[in-house]
Amino acid sequence: MTIKLLTWPDDLSAPAELGLWAAFGSIHPLTPPNWPHNSLYVVSDQGRLVARYDKRYLSSTEVSYMYTPGIDPLVFEIDGIRFGCALCIEVNFPELFAEYERLGVDCVLVSLMVDNAARAVVAQAYGALYSYWIGYSIPAQFSTTVPSGINAPGGRWLARCPADGRPSLTVADLDLGARDPDIDEAVRLARPWRRSARAGLYNTKTVQGDPRSNTRTAF
Repeated sequence: MTIKLLTWPDDLSAPAELGLWAAFGSIHPLTPPNWPHNSLYVVSDQGRLVARYDKRYLSSTEVSYMYTPGIDPLVFEIDGIRFGCALCIEVNFPELFAEYERLGVDCVLVSLMVDNAARAVVAQAYGALYSYWIGYSIPAQFSTTVPSGINAPGGRWLARCPADGRPSLTVADLDLGARDPDIDEAVRLARPWRRSARAGLYNTKTVQGDPRSNTRTAF
């Protein structure tokens, strides 16, 4: 199954009319006097709200004066491809992206409201480390620093919006069976291997009581 992933730096309206799924940011009000969530809404190609992600890691200002933090990750599925969501400062929390790898997502949609080139580098690194796609979306006015784009599991940018400060659209295929060498290696080989390594692959391979191993002050 192949899904086309679109990154649109500005508002995406009327998903049902266009036959597209959309993920867009908004404030989600809570019952007063509770502060709202900072959220991503997910709307299906039928025009139905199917999910909402609430930002879990907030800045000092946000948690002190503005928002209520969310609690749970969000995973939703489109035609067999699993998506996760993250917002802005959450790019600075690697445990969130490791969690999405454990939850088996194929792509994390990252939406930011910041003019910061380093965030794009970090997001790209997560795609390479965890072997999933990254949809990186920022407002068009910040594109002259780093444009929105779609990053492949191997860490390569598949598609990027122009870096000209104007609203634009970029498209890439999310194909779990892709034969691009870097994507195929990342999805079919690297990701399963890293999972097995984290699951105790080396436990039976270590050596106990060997002085040549235990003594670290001799060649």
